Amino acid sequence: MAAFREGHLTPVYFGAALRDYGVRDLIEAIGTLAPPPRAQIAATRTVSAGEPKMTSFVFKIQANMDPNHRDRIAFVRVCSGKLTRGMKAKLVRTAKPMSLSAPQFFFAQDRQIADEAYAGDIVGIPNHGILRIGDTLTDGENIVFRGVPSFAPEILRRVKLKDAMKSKKLREALQQMAQEGVVQLFVPHDGAPAIVGVVGALQLDVLKERLEAEYAIPVDFETCQFSICRWLTSADALALDQFVASHPSSMADDLDGDPVFMATSAFSLRYEAERAPGLVFSDIKDYQKAA
Repeated sequence: MAAFREGHLTPVYFGAALRDYGVRDLIEAIGTLAPPPRAQIAATRTVSAGEPKMTSFVFKIQANMDPNHRDRIAFVRVCSGKLTRGMKAKLVRTAKPMSLSAPQFFFAQDRQIADEAYAGDIVGIPNHGILRIGDTLTDGENIVFRGVPSFAPEILRRVKLKDAMKSKKLREALQQMAQEGVVQLFVPHDGAPAIVGVVGALQLDVLKERLEAEYAIPVDFETCQFSICRWLTSADALALDQFVASHPSSMADDLDGDPVFMATSAFSLRYEAERAPGLVFSDIKDYQKAA
């Protein structure tokens, strides 16, 4: 057991999910072997699973799980305390209260209302675009959990719309897909078409299929002049504003409105970084900054 929990040993179960043979054994094994909920690191302190006050964070967003109702579920991991149906939780990113009127437990395609959930439980919260990946929900404490970073994509493509009449619908669909984490979305400052970023080509196939199947928007992708993107930050707000203003054709905003520098090559990136020593060109971004 110690070797397993330290990551030196991995048990393997053989069965067939297709015929439901072995699934129960696997689930029971997870319940027996898995460790209890552990403490979670927040930006300002470590949160113990045994604390009485509720804390939780969003690690996944899934839209259109029920195509008939266009639902949008935020999957939340409870880190401490008790999450109860009907409670008002604080969404730390906006500092506003949010009513958890219908939290749900999921098991495959089955759902049931979660009247209570405790540390270690995964709960689905229906919402209409309010929650994002990395959001923290608490009983009132102003903390932000770490460990949900966003990495610079390996592939950048412009989205080519086949039907120009659906441009507004495409913007909304791309925003929803980006909120789910299917792709990263970058909106150029010069008004050019949106750019999507992915880690692998398969994500482009998934995006294309979902846009057509769920939103009836057929699209193609075309290469753009950019091959690298980096998030820009600086302790000197004026220097950052000046850089953004002087590079209008190379700047974009991400889903959160943060500035992103788009480079045509690694050489171009190094050249601009050397000329702007007060700026940080980062390939990793936390979904949230500490409040």
